[in-house]
Amino acid sequence: MGGVIGRRGLVTAGAAAAAAVLAPGGGLSFASGPPGGARTQVARGVLPPGSPDYVYLPVDVPHGVREIHVAYAYERPAVPAGTQGNALDIGVFDERGIAAGGRAGAGHGFRGWSGGARSEFFIRSDAATPGYLPGPVRAGTWHIALGPYTVAPQGLAYTVTVTLRFGASGPTPAPVYPPERARGRGRAWYRGDCHLHSVHSDGRRTPAGIAAAARAAGLDFINSSEHNTHAAHAAWEGLWGDDLLILTGEEVTTRTGHVVALGTDPGTFVDWRYRARDNRFAHHAREIRRAGGLVVPAHPHATCVGCAWRFGFAEADVIEVWNGPWTPEDEVALADWDSTLTGRRNDWIPAMGGSDAHREPQRVGEPQTVVLADDLTREAILDGLRAGRSYVAESSAVSVSFSAAGGRGALAGIGERLRVPPDAPVTVRLEVTGAPGCTARLVTDQGVLHTAELPVSGAGTVEWATTAGYAAHVRAEVRHAPAVPGLPGALAAFTNPVFLGA
Repeated sequence: MGGVIGRRGLVTAGAAAAAAVLAPGGGLSFASGPPGGARTQVARGVLPPGSPDYVYLPVDVPHGVREIHVAYAYERPAVPAGTQGNALDIGVFDERGIAAGGRAGAGHGFRGWSGGARSEFFIRSDAATPGYLPGPVRAGTWHIALGPYTVAPQGLAYTVTVTLRFGASGPTPAPVYPPERARGRGRAWYRGDCHLHSVHSDGRRTPAGIAAAARAAGLDFINSSEHNTHAAHAAWEGLWGDDLLILTGEEVTTRTGHVVALGTDPGTFVDWRYRARDNRFAHHAREIRRAGGLVVPAHPHATCVGCAWRFGFAEADVIEVWNGPWTPEDEVALADWDSTLTGRRNDWIPAMGGSDAHREPQRVGEPQTVVLADDLTREAILDGLRAGRSYVAESSAVSVSFSAAGGRGALAGIGERLRVPPDAPVTVRLEVTGAPGCTARLVTDQGVLHTAELPVSGAGTVEWATTAGYAAHVRAEVRHAPAVPGLPGALAAFTNPVFLGA
């Protein structure tokens, strides 16, 4: 069933921007089958260059279905050098519909997404492929969501095979979500990795593998952040503990940038079907905050298609400046973030880091964000990140203490303000451990104003005298020796700023 679908075979869906539903006759319709039986149908089509971001294949599901299984394939013709080839993502929405926005489980039809990581998936009441949500396969019109990420000049020829298996549905287990509290050490510095991927999107590690790697990396907390699905939220049962807090979120992967929804309520789905030109990001940012999470633009200067951040930072709570092992993309992101600090007082945007680890040899906790929090709880960790009481380190071997002191015992730490007159003496103090062969740099609104080589041991203290009139803020960097003469070395750590002045 199906056929070649050209531009005229697509009907724009008002429910979602840059989306289309296949024209009448382009979907699949199934008759009921006997218990224990199965029916299979195939849809074929060609998506031309310039296709909508999302195309929906309707599937009419009758009563009595126990399981839906979907497999797909597409052609990958050779393309000229410098031209994008074919890449097709996939997901599914159930009979509740494909309307944009809303939350899954609250009248929203989202049932899963695997992007381009899998060629097939299934859903039934008691289980589902990672990235998809188990639950009854109810009667009605389901929609297979096809996302032509890139399309070759020849078009994107695809085949979707849908198999329905009939019979009684089993019970759907109630999801068990991570608790919002671990034992903690009271007010202390806690290490975490807020950007991770498992088999529930395009990662290769299981949640158990991630939890083990997090403990090995010396982390106190992690954040589940799969691409465009919250299916992993219920996959951490038995993996948390007094020593590890597991937050839930999503990497919202749009065509004009990615945002980590950090620490949202378990079970929260955040829609991704929009671009910067649609002027809808503010709405979705509010949805993230309404679910208790933080809005964190990820790898803002990444060079992969659709990865660079195009939405601006007006809605950002924190910016992911350091993503994985240090690269020139991170150097640009750091400089861009640094430029936003000048002239800001109470509305500055803190920086953080995340490993974005998907598989070996990518390391969980490289880098890690170290947060001063009142306790090891979801609320306290998010409060610390939002306030900028944090620094980023390449591993748990690196520790930093950074502060500014004025007269009469005035003291301010990372993310805080030292309220002193413009001409009052200020002493900035940086203590570092675990950074052999590195150089400390103190960076202000004027740029780098002080550098010092750390001892061979990698442990040292740097002090610098200034005034609030000379430096509106100061932050610290710890860098390795340059790999290229004349260029700065890779970061071992950096802090959020301490602001100076009333």
